[in-house]
Amino acid sequence: MTAYVALLRAVNVGGTGRLPMAELRAMCVEVGFGEVATYIASGNVVFTSDADEVAVRDALAARLYTYFGKACPVFVRTAAQMAQVRAANPFTDTPGKFTLVSFLESAPLPDALDHVRFQRTERIAIGTREIYIAYPDGMGSSKLQLPAAATGTARNINTVAKLADLALARD
Repeated sequence: MTAYVALLRAVNVGGTGRLPMAELRAMCVEVGFGEVATYIASGNVVFTSDADEVAVRDALAARLYTYFGKACPVFVRTAAQMAQVRAANPFTDTPGKFTLVSFLESAPLPDALDHVRFQRTERIAIGTREIYIAYPDGMGSSKLQLPAAATGTARNINTVAKLADLALARD
């Protein structure tokens, strides 16, 4: 069994739609996942499965499509990968609530940072399949546009750390 974290894009925060976490847990059990737990109401779920990452993503995405009637992007990481994302945070000098990780399906393109617009004090770094963004002045006033992150889903580093811990406890 492998422990996974699945991150749903735009659930309960705009975009795809409302999804009670009890429903998400039930869906995960329905598709065969074990030890299912959600964390906060923004589409974060931790579970175990014998399937590989792609099969896990596809099973959950198909079930979510049935629920919403449209695609809901799902980003999956193993417990070890999530722990690595936390460990690789290049902005440890910025409070966790002001450091975002944008999770992507694949590695960012080499020119990912060439198209950044309206960057002021924000700092940006490329990860394996993530982009890290530090907002030292907070996110509320930022006008930062980062097209390379547009297809991903973002979580602050505090949430990443909690999800890594929850997943590692199942691994």
